[in-house]
Amino acid sequence: MTVYGKALRANETPIPGLVVWELPVYGDNRGWFKENWQREKMVAAGLPDFGPVQNNVSFNDAVGTTHGIHAEPWDKFVSVATGRIFGAWVDLRSGPTFGTAFTADLDPSRAVFVPRGVGNAFQTLEPHTAYVYLVNDHYTPDAAYTSVNLADETVAIDWPIPLERAELSAKDRAHPGLAEVTPIPPRKTLVLGAGGQLGRALRETYPDAPHVEFAQRTDLDLSSADLESARRWRDYDTIINAAAYTAVDAAETPEGRAAAWATNVTGVAALARVATAHGITLVHISSDYVFDGTTQRPYREDDPVAPLGVYGQTKAAGDQIVANVPNHYIVRTSWVIGEGRNFVRTMLSLAARGVDASVVNDQYGRLTFTAELARAIEHLLDSHAPYGSYNVTGSGPVMSWVEIAQRTFELAGHDPKRVTGVPAAVYFADSASPVATRPASSVLDLSKIEATGYSTGDAAEMLRSHVEQDAVAAQE
Repeated sequence: MTVYGKALRANETPIPGLVVWELPVYGDNRGWFKENWQREKMVAAGLPDFGPVQNNVSFNDAVGTTHGIHAEPWDKFVSVATGRIFGAWVDLRSGPTFGTAFTADLDPSRAVFVPRGVGNAFQTLEPHTAYVYLVNDHYTPDAAYTSVNLADETVAIDWPIPLERAELSAKDRAHPGLAEVTPIPPRKTLVLGAGGQLGRALRETYPDAPHVEFAQRTDLDLSSADLESARRWRDYDTIINAAAYTAVDAAETPEGRAAAWATNVTGVAALARVATAHGITLVHISSDYVFDGTTQRPYREDDPVAPLGVYGQTKAAGDQIVANVPNHYIVRTSWVIGEGRNFVRTMLSLAARGVDASVVNDQYGRLTFTAELARAIEHLLDSHAPYGSYNVTGSGPVMSWVEIAQRTFELAGHDPKRVTGVPAAVYFADSASPVATRPASSVLDLSKIEATGYSTGDAAEMLRSHVEQDAVAAQE
């Protein structure tokens, strides 16, 4: 019997993501009314903003009509219009809860959100029962389904009406048992810029994850007019955009400006449209160059931007675009050191060749090693941290470039006094090509990401490790 006047409430179940919803129903002598789907209220109460695109109705004449256990490639929100049903759900996703079952009665005052990969089945308990379900992908006959036999003893669903007396299809009777089912893998993660420094670090972070794909520009061009059809985007859960135009000085030339805006803004806008349309979480890498470097304290995520050059302008514009994607992480970083050519390796090369170095002494920040950046991205995704912007750098003392260079020489067994400091204006004064103005302070406040439970690695210790690894590699 339908209960009137309930408060809207979510009830968690043993199956992650499967949530039973109590719905307010208002009735009198004329009948009843309910808000079957109310996006604003339900999202505020914890329902994923899953973006339904199709509304279906299933009407069943007889008591005992039973629909088999099917996991479909979309999320669905199921509610009852008339009558009452017994619902049964089985987690068919790969992971520790594979095979977990849950059952509950549904009537007009109770609904359920069923995430992709969870098998769901229903049995009608009253005649003339109709249930309604919203799905976030359009039905297609070639969609991949995973099904389990209704009578599987491992799942052990206690059907109110025994299956031998129920109305069900021959196809549902013939489905395999749970032991024969291949678990459904998670939705895929796509890493763009897989050949760059951060892309290579992300390969190390996800070395054997079958659901993670890595793409370079030759695999997926963000400027392509057919980006929307380049992948079956509904199969993707996350895009990590590690691709960017990062030639800071070259961006000050006409050709570089065009390339920087094409990659860092136009391409990011296309990616943002795809992510928004398909409910994908977009992870975007930002830069300290969006700031002018004049603040006397570490920059917070919500500080106003004031880029000094073209590269910073394009990164600030890209950030503004990504901030409008419902599910996004903007990861702002500075002074990135990864595999391949980088500042530390340049200093090590100079030291080994007996070349004394002159290094800028009036720019301050902390190094960020790509392994640290990849680890922070993994943490944000795995912990389901609130969407938004996060600063990520190494922790520890703030240093100038010259202090980092001197420390690098020292760690490699060379005299740090061979490194002298000069102001940036002097260092770049004789450059024959355009030079971008760098922020004097690139120090980023790390308190927001640390509040999510993330412990940032000490930049000085990571520098030591980087130098030691290079020394070992040089001896091999």
